[in-house]
Amino acid sequence: MKDLKYRIFFERLLDDVKNELVDRALDDGRLALGYSCYFVPEVLMNLDGCFSVRLRAPGITDTSVATYYMSEKTCMYSRSVLERAIEGGYNFFAALLSSETCSMMNRCHEHFEMLNLIKDTNEKFFVCHLDSPFVTKDYAVKHYERQLRKHILDRLHEVYGVDVSEEALLTAIEKHNELCRVVTRIGNYRKQENPPLTGYEFHLIELVSECCPHDLILPYLKETLEELSTRVPDKEPRYRVRVVLGGGENDDPDFTKLIEDTGAFVVADRYCFGSLPGREEIAIKEGETALGAIARHYIEPNQCPRFMNPEKVHGRKAYFKQLAQEYRADGLIVQQMKFCEYWEYERMYCQQVMEEEYGLPCMGIEKEYVNTSVGQLRTRFQAFVEALEIKKLSGGATE
Repeated sequence: MKDLKYRIFFERLLDDVKNELVDRALDDGRLALGYSCYFVPEVLMNLDGCFSVRLRAPGITDTSVATYYMSEKTCMYSRSVLERAIEGGYNFFAALLSSETCSMMNRCHEHFEMLNLIKDTNEKFFVCHLDSPFVTKDYAVKHYERQLRKHILDRLHEVYGVDVSEEALLTAIEKHNELCRVVTRIGNYRKQENPPLTGYEFHLIELVSECCPHDLILPYLKETLEELSTRVPDKEPRYRVRVVLGGGENDDPDFTKLIEDTGAFVVADRYCFGSLPGREEIAIKEGETALGAIARHYIEPNQCPRFMNPEKVHGRKAYFKQLAQEYRADGLIVQQMKFCEYWEYERMYCQQVMEEEYGLPCMGIEKEYVNTSVGQLRTRFQAFVEALEIKKLSGGATE
């Protein structure tokens, strides 16, 4: 296929957290709000005068200083973020919005405060820690709503004078939904038998939508959507099988490319930093406030393995099966970052359940934030692709 018009531009935007679109927003006097977890609603960080930046540490090669503070038994993602913070990579942040969902990342965010990593460049800088619920009951959603009001909206208004009125929230939801519609329509092309985009390209698109000011990246996404409507795919599909990619933190499009280079088309992205879930529109029910709708939206469809109530535990496996059917996938790959306390058990449990109860071939792998075992991973992916291909040829493909 002919290269996407903005592929190289998107790749360049992901080379640094403080990319050229972030610089443009900062020059306009807007507030950069950092976050690392889906439990911190992206929509609230894009109120008028603000924009969201998801925490990444591209190009990190050494985490020795962060390891001194956090120990080598914590995941490399959290250590990489802290290392980049110590280097000064996030000094443009007005605030860091955190959620007590992962103890390792929470510990990383605490060091922003303890080491005064950004206070020297912005004395107004603050870190918030949301107490996010483990269950999805009505009282838990209400508690979450109160947390969002107290730790995010009230702090932004008190410290920076941000408009957090009902009207401001409704406007933010409308703009957020527009971005979600565009990204979702792009992602839906992956359902086609011979899609006009690759999983790697969609990974780029989803990441730039999370790491750049929404209003500045949206025109490029809209143009890409229009381009895909007339883009002619290769006459013969370049893939041999289709897979759903699930798991924890994955902000490295080259990891998706590695999988696709072995003959597997990544049709769905059910991982942290992914769009499933993540790019669903926020609907406001009758009688709901804007904040109430936001709280419900970020709890009810949430597929994080942090949830321990039975309906969520079983629902996560059913969701994988649903994605496999919807995107016509032949198998599932679940990746887990080393020392990730949630996805470690989720990966092991998922492998067994998906194969034995749902009949969906599943491969589980453990990886680092920076891919250092490319050769070993490629060999394992190739073996999985061959197994799926044999299953398809023998008539046992996923229905």
